[in-house]
Amino acid sequence: MPLSANNPDRKSWLHVDKNSDFPIQNIPFGVFLTRDDIITIGTRIGDTAIDLGALHQLGYFDGIPLTDDIFLQDTLNDFIADGRKTWRAVRNRIAQIFDSNNDSLKQNKRHKEIVLFRLDEIEMQLPVHIGDYTDFYSSIEHATNVGNMLRTPENALLPNWLHIPIAYHGRSSSIIPSGIPIHRPQGQILPNDADTPIFGPSKLVDFELEMAFITTVANDLGEPIPVDEAEEYIFGLVLLNDWSARDIQKWEYIPHGPFLSKNFATSISPWIVTLDALEPYRVEGQKPVKPQLEYLQYHGKKSFDIDLEVAIRPSGAKETIVSKTNFKYMYWNMAQQLAHHTINGCPINSGDLMGSGAISGPTSDSYGSMLELTWKGEKPLKMKDGSERTFINDNDTVIMRGHCEKDGTRIGFGEVSTKLLPVFKRK
Repeated sequence: MPLSANNPDRKSWLHVDKNSDFPIQNIPFGVFLTRDDIITIGTRIGDTAIDLGALHQLGYFDGIPLTDDIFLQDTLNDFIADGRKTWRAVRNRIAQIFDSNNDSLKQNKRHKEIVLFRLDEIEMQLPVHIGDYTDFYSSIEHATNVGNMLRTPENALLPNWLHIPIAYHGRSSSIIPSGIPIHRPQGQILPNDADTPIFGPSKLVDFELEMAFITTVANDLGEPIPVDEAEEYIFGLVLLNDWSARDIQKWEYIPHGPFLSKNFATSISPWIVTLDALEPYRVEGQKPVKPQLEYLQYHGKKSFDIDLEVAIRPSGAKETIVSKTNFKYMYWNMAQQLAHHTINGCPINSGDLMGSGAISGPTSDSYGSMLELTWKGEKPLKMKDGSERTFINDNDTVIMRGHCEKDGTRIGFGEVSTKLLPVFKRK
């Protein structure tokens, strides 16, 4: 089925600002609460949210084999489970409906009143029920920086890193959409020059700039997914902030990796941008430093040119952009990550979330965490209000954004914005 929704010449009869992340070529998918307190699956063009449940009930998806309630649910899991053929057909139809040359909905005032919403009339929800969450560690620059801090430049990368996409399983219950504040975590911390831990609030709360992909039902127990088929099971991508408490992490991560230092919160952007929408932005990935095993060897362009940035907004002040990087800097790409995840027969389900790991570029202003940007707090960052940051302060808001741009067309993810509140106290 052709990707007609990606036609760069297509215009919408809905208003779209020149620098919008959501032109008619995007057509992301999300879940929102409407002004009538109804949860529905929807999409977005410009600053208009579109109720796909209502659109389906009104007959605009006739001819596409969809169940009556496919968009009348509080998650996208069932729609994602229908597979790429359905995703593509629906996205192509939405592009047709909102094409400037199509009057079917454009001239129907009653239908428009039912289907269309201003952004201030909706409340975005978590787009999928996330049964499992895996977080990779796939940026060579990030891994090298952290290795330099913990070890020596000669031993920055552990022996396995160039051979295997490293990952750990995170906690799905604490994954939240943009706009939901979090509290500073508490846990055990080993003070410098001490041999006994103390309990208290983390003093080194950090962000990690990541992207994440969301899967469909992919394989049976025991069945690996070949690397060159892996993208067939990737629905789309979101921005991800993998919140981290570095002082808790330092004490707990040996021998089984992070636990309380990571599972207190993970924030994602609410609109899922499909892999189809990102098709025009494919680029070559990084060349392997060492030969990779056959099951990780792929063909074609599996990386994507996605510009990313992080900003910190102190309470009552303007934001300061602290990092600019790009998704193309990933050493291990999504296809390799999914192939490796399943090579032992691990089954993948609809709605599973796979984080990329912190994305760092080659320069000091392109690092994906405060740990790197301030080099363990030794080089504070100055905010626009004159204050300084080594890590994230209480009441700071961390904002992450991402977009692709080529030949005058921009496809973006919006933002994931999260405020860090003080330690939770019982009333």
